[in-house]
Amino acid sequence: MKISVILGHPDEKSFNHAIAETAVETLRENGHDVAFHDLYREKFPAILPAEEIPRNAALPRIIRRHCAEIAAAEGIIIIHPNWWGQPPAMLKGWVDRVLRPGVAYTFTEGDSLGAGVLIGLLKANAVLVFNTSNTPPEREASVFGDPLELIWKNNMFVSCGARSYYRKTFGVIITSTLEQREKWLREVKEITSRHFPATPA
Repeated sequence: MKISVILGHPDEKSFNHAIAETAVETLRENGHDVAFHDLYREKFPAILPAEEIPRNAALPRIIRRHCAEIAAAEGIIIIHPNWWGQPPAMLKGWVDRVLRPGVAYTFTEGDSLGAGVLIGLLKANAVLVFNTSNTPPEREASVFGDPLELIWKNNMFVSCGARSYYRKTFGVIITSTLEQREKWLREVKEITSRHFPATPA
């Protein structure tokens, strides 16, 4: 399978990078074709210019490449920290420029009522989102309403046609021990293999 892995964290020593390394390694061990992007390391141009908004806009080569990869992806993994209940700006810019009309979705033909109902175009059989957080999960759900779940599942990938979706948050990172992080990485490997098992030899 063709799997796109997108990492959004600026610190190469972060646990997010360890998650990405584990996921990519697991995918390759299972025989999948992986397109991996560390957006900060690659200095992805995250700011969407006005001339790029129309569906038929001429796109820069780097954006065309990302669009082609995500359109062809049979699986997608997104990795990022929870910053104020949102992805980092770099990753949000990737969403703005890559999950665009004609690539990730289109609108119902003749949507004269302005219902804004999307028709998903992604062919991904599964989408995984791995997050890190310094907020306990109970507080994230009860006080903040788990906004990342709304962003990625309801507003993004289900609307864009993903057939299955799973998100896992690891935390509290700031107080975690080495043993805890090693356990979490084993969990990353298990989750990745569960959704993207080894291909037949």
